[in-house]
Amino acid sequence: MNKHEIAAFFDRMAPSWDARMVIDDEKVDRILTTAGIVPGVTVLDVACGTGVLFPYYLRRGAARVIGVDLSPEMARIAATKLHDPRIEVFCADVEQLPVHLQCEAVVIYNAFPHFPEPEQLLRSLTRWLRPGGRLTVAHGMGIEQLNAHHSGAAHAVSRRMLPAWDLAALMSAWFVVDTVVSEPEIYLVSGALRA
Repeated sequence: MNKHEIAAFFDRMAPSWDARMVIDDEKVDRILTTAGIVPGVTVLDVACGTGVLFPYYLRRGAARVIGVDLSPEMARIAATKLHDPRIEVFCADVEQLPVHLQCEAVVIYNAFPHFPEPEQLLRSLTRWLRPGGRLTVAHGMGIEQLNAHHSGAAHAVSRRMLPAWDLAALMSAWFVVDTVVSEPEIYLVSGALRA
């Protein structure tokens, strides 16, 4: 799995992405509550795709949303979805993108298996967080369903998802992990940046 293949795959998927996306408002609410999305926060949405979470961040009063996606087509759609000065979208590799604004929250929603080097990603994301800022990795489905989903068309651009406790252990090098959820319908691991 390499990043050029990942970008090309999601470029092909981008035009039909929103039509195929199923959003469960209750799950999103649970995820964003855990992620600390409250009025006034700045959020980095990693692998933001077409910006599916942007309206949810804004409804919760986020002051700024920085969306980053490796796929030019996903980023293009995300940038045109909402015309709001609080939203900024970059087509970039988040691990290489220079930090221009530190955030209270970093969210990786439905995207973590598409990063080839999880430890490298987690380390790089610490640059974006203010002291005590929170990183949240979440999926709107359980790990078994997620791994089955990625064994299909996306198998070449995905890796098996880490069990939630394994991800928590990996994150613990940089974060105080206080939420580990692995249920049939949701996967959620979150923690605050260590001082």
